[in-house]
Amino acid sequence: MRSYRDEAVVVRQHKLGEADRIVTLLTRRHGLVRAVAKGVRRTGSRFGARLEPFAYVDVQLYPGRTFDTVTQVHTVEAFAADIVADYGRYTTGCAVLETAERLAGEERAPAPKLHALTASALRAIAAGERPHELILDAFLLRAMGFAGWAPALDECAKCATPGPHRAFHVAAGGAVCVHCRPPGSSSPPEGALELLVALLRGEWEKVEAVPAPVRTRASGLVAAHLQWHLERRLRTLPLLERTPAAP
Repeated sequence: MRSYRDEAVVVRQHKLGEADRIVTLLTRRHGLVRAVAKGVRRTGSRFGARLEPFAYVDVQLYPGRTFDTVTQVHTVEAFAADIVADYGRYTTGCAVLETAERLAGEERAPAPKLHALTASALRAIAAGERPHELILDAFLLRAMGFAGWAPALDECAKCATPGPHRAFHVAAGGAVCVHCRPPGSSSPPEGALELLVALLRGEWEKVEAVPAPVRTRASGLVAAHLQWHLERRLRTLPLLERTPAAP
C-alpha cells in the first residue's frame, strides 16, 4: 500500500503506550481518519506539537489495517494558540470539534463540506472578531444542513406555510404554524428564529444587533435540535461561556 497526503483538522488525541498517540483527523478527501503518531510524546519529537487538537495540517499517512500511521506533518494554519489561550474560545472550539466528529459519519467517508466548514469555524473563533457562541450557532446550523437535519425556520416544518411562525418543536422539525403546533412546543422570543436565519445567511450586522437574551434562547433551540437528532447530549455544550451583547 502507498502512503497518501491530505489536509486535516486535528479533532482529538489520546495516549497509546509510553510514547505514542492516536490522533483523530477530519481530512478533506478521506473524512474521519484515526492514525498512530509514533514517538510524539517524547521530548524532541519532530511533530508532536503539530498534532494537537485545533491544528490544521498537511499530513502524510501510511494506511494500516486498524490505524494509519502519521509519517509527515506540516502546519497549514495555527489556530490552537489563540483558541486555547481563552476559556470561552476553547470551549466553543471543543464543541465545534465534537460536533464535526459526530456528524462526519463512518470513518473514511468523504465529507469535504464539513471539513471546510470546521476549518472556517476554528479560524473565526481564533480570530476573535465575533462572539464565539454566535460562530458556533452558525456552524451547527450549517453542519446540520449538510447532514440533512436543518431545522425549518421561515416556513412551517409540517405544512410548509410561509412564516414567520412563533412556535418551535424539535421533533416536528423546527418552526410550526398555529394549526400544526404540537403540544409541548416552545415559544421563542420575537427575533429568535429570524436570528437563526441571519446566522445561516452570514448576515452578521443583523446577528450582532440582537439582544443577549434572544441570542441565548436561539442558541438553546439550535442545541436542542442537534442533540435530538444525535440522540445524545454533547459533552461540551454545558461548558460554554456566553459573550454579553454590546449595550
